[in-house]
Amino acid sequence: MGEVEELETRIYNLSKEEFAKFRDWFLQLENELWDKQIKSDFQAGKFNHLIKKARGEFAQGKVREL
Repeated sequence: MGEVEELETRIYNLSKEEFAKFRDWFLQLENELWDKQIKSDFQAGKFNHLIKKARGEFAQGKVREL
């Protein structure tokens, strides 16, 4: 049995309380990893073309402020 399958089995067999604790931890971890990825992508300039496009559309009156 591979690691993923072993984890799946162990998670499936958790009590409701343990599963809730695991779920909360996992969601927090996923959010932290997502934030790190977004920060890295932003610093690498991967959003520059989207920012430029959005500013251009705003300047042309195609969008409005929130």
